[in-house]
Amino acid sequence: MPAAKRKASRNASAKKPSARQLSSKSIAPADAVDEQLARYRSMRDFDITAEPSGGLEDTRETLPFCIQKHAASHLHYDFRLGWNGVLKSWACAKGPSYTVKDKRLAVQVEDHPMEYGGFEGIIPAGQYGGGTVMLWDQGSWAPQKGYEDVDAGLRDGHLKFTLDGTKMHGKWALIRMGGKADTEKKPNWLLIKEHDDFERAAKDPGVTDAEPNSVVTNRSIEQIAASKDHVWNSKATNSSPEASHSQDSQDEAQQVPRHKSGIGATRKQIASLPRELQPKFLKPQLAQETELPPEDSDWIYELKLDGYRMQARKDGAKVQMLTRSGLDWTDRVRSVAAEVAKLPFKQVTLDGEVVVVAENGTTNFADLQASMQEGARKPLTYFSFDLLHIDGHNPRGLPLLERKKLLAEVVLNADEHILQISEHLTANGRAMFRKACELHAEGIVSKRGSALYTPGRSAAWVKCKCLHEQEFVIGGFTLPGKGNAGGPGLGALLLGYYDDEGNLIYAGRTGTGFTHVFAARLRKRLETIQCDKCPFVKLSIGLQKGAVWVVPELVAQVRFATWTAIDQLRQAAFLGLREDKPAKQVRRETAAPMPKSSRSERRTATSVKRAGVDNSLSDPLLHPPVRLTHPEKVLDPTSGLTKQQLADYYWAVSTAMLPHIVDRPLSLVRVPEGIGKEQFFQKHVTSTLPPGFGSITVPNKKTGVPEKYIALSKSARSAKSATSATLGAIASLAQMSVLEVHPWGSTGSDLERPDRLVFDLDPDESLSWAVLAGAAADVRKRLKARGLESFLKTTGGKGLHIVMPIEPEFEWPEIKRFCRDFVVLMERANPTLYLTKMTKSARAGKIYLDYLRNERGATAIAPYSPRARANVGVAVPLAWSELKSPARPDFRVGNFAEWSHRLKKDPWAKMFQVKQHITPTAFSRAS
Repeated sequence: MPAAKRKASRNASAKKPSARQLSSKSIAPADAVDEQLARYRSMRDFDITAEPSGGLEDTRETLPFCIQKHAASHLHYDFRLGWNGVLKSWACAKGPSYTVKDKRLAVQVEDHPMEYGGFEGIIPAGQYGGGTVMLWDQGSWAPQKGYEDVDAGLRDGHLKFTLDGTKMHGKWALIRMGGKADTEKKPNWLLIKEHDDFERAAKDPGVTDAEPNSVVTNRSIEQIAASKDHVWNSKATNSSPEASHSQDSQDEAQQVPRHKSGIGATRKQIASLPRELQPKFLKPQLAQETELPPEDSDWIYELKLDGYRMQARKDGAKVQMLTRSGLDWTDRVRSVAAEVAKLPFKQVTLDGEVVVVAENGTTNFADLQASMQEGARKPLTYFSFDLLHIDGHNPRGLPLLERKKLLAEVVLNADEHILQISEHLTANGRAMFRKACELHAEGIVSKRGSALYTPGRSAAWVKCKCLHEQEFVIGGFTLPGKGNAGGPGLGALLLGYYDDEGNLIYAGRTGTGFTHVFAARLRKRLETIQCDKCPFVKLSIGLQKGAVWVVPELVAQVRFATWTAIDQLRQAAFLGLREDKPAKQVRRETAAPMPKSSRSERRTATSVKRAGVDNSLSDPLLHPPVRLTHPEKVLDPTSGLTKQQLADYYWAVSTAMLPHIVDRPLSLVRVPEGIGKEQFFQKHVTSTLPPGFGSITVPNKKTGVPEKYIALSKSARSAKSATSATLGAIASLAQMSVLEVHPWGSTGSDLERPDRLVFDLDPDESLSWAVLAGAAADVRKRLKARGLESFLKTTGGKGLHIVMPIEPEFEWPEIKRFCRDFVVLMERANPTLYLTKMTKSARAGKIYLDYLRNERGATAIAPYSPRARANVGVAVPLAWSELKSPARPDFRVGNFAEWSHRLKKDPWAKMFQVKQHITPTAFSRAS
């Protein structure tokens, strides 16, 4: 690379602000740190694997790194690489250097808990590491080619890796020093920059001097020390300290102690318990469902796990893994059974859940089912949350908290990747529930800390789900639709549940969630139990059309958004077959009455509705399966639009919006404090984006430095192929207070050649709808004369967009020139109406023909996107015939109920079928 270009690349990298810094004025520092703590906590205690390759990447880094600036006894930098569920850590006195000749001493220190990587704040004096901590940089890392065996590199003292952070980029090495330094209690390493395009000359300013502030909050070390908004209590437990807001220190996480108090003390406690023969099987305690967790001081809160409930029963050398109905599944979970066999007690019965832990730290039943039934290589983990028997004694009469303390001793030395205790919080269940849903966990289970173990469903355990999920009986299926008719797969599964009289009630269908291979295999299995009679009661003839009936004996695990008004599933997705529950036991799960403490919240919500806020979108049956903080927050004072209503709108239009924004770099307009307050564009990825969003790497057009732009995965180009996570990601834009979505005119597969042109007609406010409609018709006519078809939409404001799909053959400069020449020709033909200059003073009584949407990096409002303006208008596709309507169309989020029927008939349905070219003739005729 030429020296000048290399220098430009270095400077761009050095000066480039993070997306968090760009938005830090709109996000309180304490909230920003909370987001980082939640992000790192979600990665805790689980194997970490490298992030996927390819142009479109997952924004949640699976190999995280961070550098913390630490003002303790002396100022230094803590360099940390996430590996195997912990942060491998080195203290570097001078910090990193981009100069390859600088070999910075890095002293290896103790591994730190993963969540510490998200911490910024104060460690109290007298505790380990006491002082002020700044999150100076963060991002992802990956081993260099030829150095993929990280464990061997750590052992042998030779790590080579690449960093992709906000401040740190490129190739680096950590080399352990030999001789006496290698025998120190804390080994000395050297942190060295390797030659690449990011290296800097010795005369260049040091990166630690040029960028001294926090990557998350943009604060200095002095400002962090003064604010004291987060305190890290490194004495919370011996294994995992915790961070908390200083004003909320009583809500700190109370993790189960894992101290080595000695097996002898444990055995004394066991001997004091009532004696019993070890039960062959114990009927499990079950949780009632509720909408919100209870909050009095006797409750503890655990994450709800998405797996198979099992009792682990060890009797001497024999171990059994028993499902909640008593089936022996030991052969299916051999790795867990082998770990239970190592427990230092002759007889043990544990209660817990076998799960597969996803890369983002959540649990996923579909992965578990694949591991058990399809042979997928996914490691199993058993989270134990209760102790039911121990060496001939019955602990079930102890309070739950006492049982969990005893349980912690029982599993103390187990391999935590296979067997570990399910930790809990003792305070602020509502906050934990909100955070669990933000992190896309299944939900939480609240348990009375003083309660005994009681078989069956009991009010002492209650569960709150972020997404609805339960078992359904398969009563039939449909064949694949057009294009796949006669194929071996499935169209949809027909689902139901039994009522108390033993009738199978139809609950709806699901046609997503299974692969082609699994669908073919499942269809073969269903055909072996095919029957002639419909197993559902009172099923209309219309719903029976095209159905193939089966004996209702297979049970499916299904996740869905909600129940509709006619008691059928909305947005249902198949997760897997359940073989641990008989079909006849499947009932519809409903939420129990909310605890008394939550009724005041419902009254508050009701009072908001009665205060005159437009609630046309507030039907709870339409709520998306996303968790919102402060759903009642008003984003538009003029219309009263709330965050919940915005999420409901995005969810309703997500399938229509998706094809126009997928696989394109996106810019989002965020209004954290609502319309009329500060707003900003966000185009770069951050860790706060919801799952479903990824990134497209876009080279900076001036420097060539690659930047990660927000994008949706190209694997979901249509509603038919989209996953609920992708559609849910669109709905989750409301959580970020996103009121506008702007895509590029090109896709990630061909960034430099656009496949859409946009002509923006921006009229002076004095002009009538008829004049604007006539101008749009004029544009269409001129394009048609060149053999080009175009499509029409409102902008959500006063103007119109004419959108023209093209084959991606010309690069941006040529396209911009074509569009400019086209509108100049219109201006010359009618200079009293049209204007191509941006000068506002000249626009009176005219329509500004804006062609500048058609240059690299420019964007246009997406179809069905709201606008961040009073009353929140919406950009909506129109049929050309609608230009003849007497009045300007009025599409707003607040009146969506009045125009939602438009989603059934898309005026742009043929856009993706149009294959047209801008020919040399078209260029010449435009000019």
